[in-house]
Amino acid sequence: MPSAIPVREDPTYAEAYAAFERDHPGYASAELDAERAADFSRLDRSGDVYLDYTGGGIYAESHVREHAELLTGGVFGNPHSTNPTSLAMTERTESARRAVLAHFGADPGEYVAIFTPNASGALKLVAESYPFAPGGAFLLTYDNHNSVNGIREFAHARGAEVAYAPVRPPDMRIDDVALWRALDAPHGGARRLFAFPAQSNFSGVLHPLAWVDRAKERGWDVLLDAAAFAPTHALDLGTVRPDFVSLSFYKMFGYPTGVGALLARREALGRLRRPWFAGGTIAYASVSEPRHDLHEGAEAFEDGTLNYLALPAVEAGRRRLAQGRQATIDARTMALTGWTLGRLVALRHGNGRPLVQVYGPLDTVARGGTIAFNLQEADGALIDHREVEQRANGARISLRTGCFCNPGAGEAALGISGNELASCFGAHERMTIDTFRSCLSDKGSGAVRVSFGHASTFADAFALVRLLEGFRA
Repeated sequence: MPSAIPVREDPTYAEAYAAFERDHPGYASAELDAERAADFSRLDRSGDVYLDYTGGGIYAESHVREHAELLTGGVFGNPHSTNPTSLAMTERTESARRAVLAHFGADPGEYVAIFTPNASGALKLVAESYPFAPGGAFLLTYDNHNSVNGIREFAHARGAEVAYAPVRPPDMRIDDVALWRALDAPHGGARRLFAFPAQSNFSGVLHPLAWVDRAKERGWDVLLDAAAFAPTHALDLGTVRPDFVSLSFYKMFGYPTGVGALLARREALGRLRRPWFAGGTIAYASVSEPRHDLHEGAEAFEDGTLNYLALPAVEAGRRRLAQGRQATIDARTMALTGWTLGRLVALRHGNGRPLVQVYGPLDTVARGGTIAFNLQEADGALIDHREVEQRANGARISLRTGCFCNPGAGEAALGISGNELASCFGAHERMTIDTFRSCLSDKGSGAVRVSFGHASTFADAFALVRLLEGFRA
């Protein structure tokens, strides 16, 4: 394996960096370099290489300090009241709500921002309240997070049809012909919901936002999962108008955790029917006479007490991505992604066979800064992704392995058929990850994923490639 010397002291680093800067001018940003030195120097001090931005962003030290200073300099109470400390927090909550809408170019007259624990919480609000019924449908892409896949359980339970648009390996894009056929399929008159991710959390593929209008023109409501997309890409809801958008703020700026949002068109929100009510969601409720009426707008969907002390940090995080900084971050991450893809594809064993199998586009066209891959032995057999993670851990490189809560993309990438899965599931009363791996040992049960973000540097990408070089035979 390569020596464990610091990356920048590697004798090949300086030459590689010079060539990278020449070939990828979009990487250059004095602003991001200064931010890395001021807000993320702990990464260099600890020797950590962070390559899991799709899993969660890294928090900036100044962001945390700003939030701590606000909390220690003020007195804030539960916003469900009209006392002075409650009103102070209500003002901060509504300011954060306005900031979120502004960040996504959403007209407050058309959209509302509903705070949730995370993107999964936002998706569950839609799942449990959407008017699925016989004659209706739920269409989704194979490439979706499990929190979107889980919506199918509500659709099935209420008699709606469920269908998937398949993904095409090896570039991992959706089969357009199959998608249009599904969108154009006749229906029984009930509401229909189409759900897809703006960016794949598995392969990094950017799915066309033009699908939103094309689906709506055919009478579909559209749910856009923007959790993996929003950290490095601008989403303008004045131009693209999905009915629902799910977000997690820790993925966007690393802090705070425990806060996400559902951005919903007011018209579409009016079609949702909540299956219950909770504290904070109702204008009133009676026990003697069992009746209740929900609040209008966002409050009707914010169960109980919000994580209110964290909300000012959302507004502060939004300022960090404002004024065109996302475009700068995107340019840097795509420069790193392009260089890394080129190096991964070039890695070969001594017999000339490729070391790396990439799942997704091999260039930077219509893709984000997420790369999924597996390593192969010199005879073509897959190297267990857990071994890659173990070696990465030893080098203090944080990456992720598995299927990344996206089984559809994983199954397509690994070539696992429905028949194989049915046989595997039929042989076991209860499936565990270990029994699943034993069923599919020849095809693998997951992949390795690396992802770049706002604090990434060339040294991070270089460290990854040096690690993988150690697997060559």
